[in-house]
Amino acid sequence: MGGFGHRLSSAMRHRGPLCLGIDPHPGLLTAWGLSTDADGLARFSEVCVAAFEGFAVVKPQVAFFEAHGSAGFAVLERTMAALREAGVLVLADAKRGDIGSTMAAYADAWAGDSPLAADAVTASPYLGFGSLQPLLDKARDHERGVFVLAATSNPEGASVQRADAGGRTVAQSIVDAAAAVNGSAPAGSVGVVVGATLTDPPDVSALHGPVLVPGVGAQGGRPDALAGLGGALPGQLLPAVSRDVLRAGPDIAALRGAAERMRDAVAYLNTGSS
Repeated sequence: MGGFGHRLSSAMRHRGPLCLGIDPHPGLLTAWGLSTDADGLARFSEVCVAAFEGFAVVKPQVAFFEAHGSAGFAVLERTMAALREAGVLVLADAKRGDIGSTMAAYADAWAGDSPLAADAVTASPYLGFGSLQPLLDKARDHERGVFVLAATSNPEGASVQRADAGGRTVAQSIVDAAAAVNGSAPAGSVGVVVGATLTDPPDVSALHGPVLVPGVGAQGGRPDALAGLGGALPGQLLPAVSRDVLRAGPDIAALRGAAERMRDAVAYLNTGSS
């Protein structure tokens, strides 16, 4: 699965290690003076696309589009296509996870030839890492990436993710399984998700893939305190920020300025020195 990993590594190196979220929460739509319907969703997304042109990665939160039914999915398809036209890698934050033929259908939707297929997709391994195999296979065949939830910041996650699994945490077992898929390739396409606010994250030093780090900004993660998270190497961490940047909208220039300031704040992660 070298294709996406190499594209992501290049994008982070040249455009900064930052993943910007498009999270059209009803509260944000209202704050931007937009209607909380598909029309407001479309306008919100258009502003984000214009503001985030040329950044490394943009992550639409699928749930906020899905909430509007077929009209919301139509907006999501247009948004993802526009982002790619603007030179941005698209990470669909869908967190899909199932078994058998159902997982294969999700794989077709998000990593195959579907209009919803993105450069990469988030996935939940908590029906067993092996349940993700159809998605991993489809992503490999289409040179896409998969970010597997490993250790999230929500308090409820700890009871499962920090449980003992034969002398290591469940979260660590997921990181290790992702590492096994990547092998020794220097830029694997199977990444993991590790929350920015965790005090005892899993060891990602042998992952040979990217680490998506949500929770920066409004959720308490400090952009200047991420270096070496989980033993990460320079160029491996991809901080994700949404609300801290989106609250600067709806003015496109103000939104882009907020994104640029955050990108500057995490640029040191490419070299490992703050």
